[in-house]
Amino acid sequence: MVDIPPGRKTIENKWVLKVKHNAEGSIERYKDRLMAKGYTQREGINYEKIFLPVVRFASIRLILAIVAHLNLELYQMNVKTAFLNGELDAEIYMNQHVGFIEKGEERKFCKLRRSIYNLKQSSRQWYFKYHRAVNSNRFMMIE
Repeated sequence: MVDIPPGRKTIENKWVLKVKHNAEGSIERYKDRLMAKGYTQREGINYEKIFLPVVRFASIRLILAIVAHLNLELYQMNVKTAFLNGELDAEIYMNQHVGFIEKGEERKFCKLRRSIYNLKQSSRQWYFKYHRAVNSNRFMMIE
């Protein structure tokens, strides 16, 4: 929680609440996620560049064809918290969420150090973190 510098804009946030059900239909667990209202960000103010990785369908078909032809095994990985791992390179200030404001800190704001869901630059920051990890040989290819 910090004081916002003069002339800086803040972004809004919201809680997204979900109820997860099991196969029988009964409640398995409750999930919640704090998300930024990314549509309140303005280019040049809250972010400079964005990146949205999109795969071409022809690329997926080619990879699957090679795997089938060479009788290889293909593994898929889903990183559920990927966007939460990117370090931000810009100063982003977010309003405190209603209900979590402490007395005496009503005029303070959250300074984000890491990405949260729905920020315009979240996917770009995660991509950079992944790219640095791959280039530092932290991942090994197994033959």
